[in-house]
Amino acid sequence: MAKFAPAVTLSDPDRARLQQWVRAQFTPQQVALRSRILLLAAEGKANLEIAAELKVNRHTPALWRQRYHDEGLDAVWEIQAGRGRKPHYQPEKVAAIIAATLQTKPKGATHWSCRTMARSQQVSKNTVNRIWQEHNLKPHRSRTFKLSRDPKFLEKLTDVVHTADNPLPERAESGDTADVVCGD
Repeated sequence: MAKFAPAVTLSDPDRARLQQWVRAQFTPQQVALRSRILLLAAEGKANLEIAAELKVNRHTPALWRQRYHDEGLDAVWEIQAGRGRKPHYQPEKVAAIIAATLQTKPKGATHWSCRTMARSQQVSKNTVNRIWQEHNLKPHRSRTFKLSRDPKFLEKLTDVVHTADNPLPERAESGDTADVVCGD
């Protein structure tokens, strides 16, 4: 005995919104597909016809008819819990990558790159990049003072520090004040 699908009756605003989502350039594909299913169901088409036309599983139109009936139009945008790609690495592995990033340096380098960390931890560079982004780690940016390779650096540094400590000594003796601006 054949089952009859529940009728989908769309109000004019709901129909307009579904049509808008189907036509919109940046609507996610899953939302556009669900909208098409509901629009075809509102035209009176059977679930098997809709499934054949949209090339989806035969149960999909029945599912979205029921969800629309139970939850309304907002259900079209919802993603059920448990959907999506699951994290591939255990928290211990993530902690090891973070610890290595913060507490060690690669041999012969000043900081880790995604590729060198990925090789040392035996994961993909994309995994390292994702973990670093999630934890706001930027090993290529350091906040430490670095000495210049300029051979006259020490002489120049001494000059700058001396000027900052003793600004224009000849004017200081006469009582005039002067401002000294120092920039890095």
